[in-house]
Amino acid sequence: MKITNIVTNIIFFYVDGFRQMKVGKKLWLIIGIKLLIFFGIMKLFFFPNYLKTTYDTDEARSMHLIEHLTKERQ
Repeated sequence: MKITNIVTNIIFFYVDGFRQMKVGKKLWLIIGIKLLIFFGIMKLFFFPNYLKTTYDTDEARSMHLIEHLTKERQ
């Protein structure tokens, strides 16, 4: 019972502090937007869809996955 009271007090402390922020909210919004843009660009340019570029059909893609997921390690 005492642990949950401490946890709720900590949560309310941070929630109340975030509610009273003026500049901090804008900064967190800017940070969030920058992270979304950054990871979106990373996904587009550096992590291409390997299965779509290598295999033409869904059946070929699924066979490739099954083969690699069920393969025993040596």
